[in-house]
Amino acid sequence: MKTVGSLKAVALAAALVFVLGVSAAQAADMMMEKKSLYERLGGEPAVTAVIDDFVNRAAGDPAVNFTRVGSGGKTWDATPENVAMLKKHLTQFVCSVTGGPQAYEGKDIGATHAGMKITDAEFNAIAGDLIATLDKFNVPEAEKNELLAIVGTTRGSIVEAPAEAAY
Repeated sequence: MKTVGSLKAVALAAALVFVLGVSAAQAADMMMEKKSLYERLGGEPAVTAVIDDFVNRAAGDPAVNFTRVGSGGKTWDATPENVAMLKKHLTQFVCSVTGGPQAYEGKDIGATHAGMKITDAEFNAIAGDLIATLDKFNVPEAEKNELLAIVGTTRGSIVEAPAEAAY
């Protein structure tokens, strides 16, 4: 038995084929383009799994300096409760900025990271951890690049330590 959603999708595809004179495959491609990044990533369950792996990976990466110890800035206590809250807020953030229905309930990103003295190198390291996680979950290149572009917009709110000069 077909659901109302699948019947609507079939009707839309048929209309695209009839009105625009496109093939069924082209109609399917056009309909796929209408899906949000959130939907193309697999929704909240997939985002939650990615965030869980990503946070665990980044926490173990010395190049990220997850707890900020020795950075000369504000440190972060990685208690199980704090890590769980971080994962919750990151999941909400990714879901909300990719077109999902979730609302981000965390603090302002700039305010949260103020005083941590995060460097460009550390931001790049954590971005590398995100890429590794997305690759582990076989996220398609287009979706991966779209998500990385969105995440990249946070750099200015997170990085506050000047880049070290390369001589």
